[in-house]
Amino acid sequence: MQSSKLRGILSMIAAVAAFAVMDVTMKRLVETYPPMQVTFLRATASLPFLLLATALFSRWRDLIPRRLGLHVLRGMLGVGTLWLFVYAVRFLSLADAYTIYMSAPLLITALSVPMLGEHVGWRRWLAIVIGLIGVIVVLKPSGTGLITIGGAAALASAVGYTLSAITIKILSRTDSGTATIFWALLFVALFSGIFTAFDWTPLQWQHWYLIAGVGLFGAIGQHCITYAFRLASPAIVAPIEYTALMWGMLFDWLLWLTLPNARMLVGASIIVASGLYIIYRERAQEAKIPPGGETEIGSGSPRRARGNTR
Repeated sequence: MQSSKLRGILSMIAAVAAFAVMDVTMKRLVETYPPMQVTFLRATASLPFLLLATALFSRWRDLIPRRLGLHVLRGMLGVGTLWLFVYAVRFLSLADAYTIYMSAPLLITALSVPMLGEHVGWRRWLAIVIGLIGVIVVLKPSGTGLITIGGAAALASAVGYTLSAITIKILSRTDSGTATIFWALLFVALFSGIFTAFDWTPLQWQHWYLIAGVGLFGAIGQHCITYAFRLASPAIVAPIEYTALMWGMLFDWLLWLTLPNARMLVGASIIVASGLYIIYRERAQEAKIPPGGETEIGSGSPRRARGNTR
């Protein structure tokens, strides 16, 4: 294996692990603070690390926005997406929340048709339908109700991420990746700060390491995932995103003594298999497109365009 590909794979593994630790800290924080306040802390704690990296590499020009209105829209989507995810992990195990959130690649592929006018063949439509059946399995259908409040929040968060990822596709034509991340975090901090001002819970000193951890591990994850996609092709590193499920199950067991049930494992298997098939089909389609041609929006991984603020 080429050394660059190996470094890309290792970077992606590190990125997924860092984001999992970040999610653990958010789940811990939401035990004490309202979900919107945790959303505010997540965005605010990450900004200093992003600015520090920008200063170290003297890339201030990369922060200049070209389409500020679209960044504002992404900030609004980011508030909803992050708040819903934090709300979801308040009630769900990390593994359950991750499993539902992994439906994002399926939704991105589906919504790229009406929103971006892209073509999706029948095989991928079939994979999308099968994957969404897996989501329904995880949401625990029963005679008394189809979905729990935590499951509904996780699914709504995945939809919010999907819309945000599609806006990234548009922004990538004019703005740098650093600008996309920075302005999303800034507007999430501003918008969530407005809501948080009406329901602020005083911060407790013993939680300083959790707040710092949210920002630090979010920054590490962002750096590693950017490095991974720079070193290796998406077809190689994107599937590694699904190892988040293993991290979720491990942390659930170590910290909350929770083990995955058969329903979650069956649903996760269906979703992951469908997502991997869509990745395979999209890479096969891209291989047929001549250099300089237009490519489809990749389902890739739910964190591939990590300008999102989860």
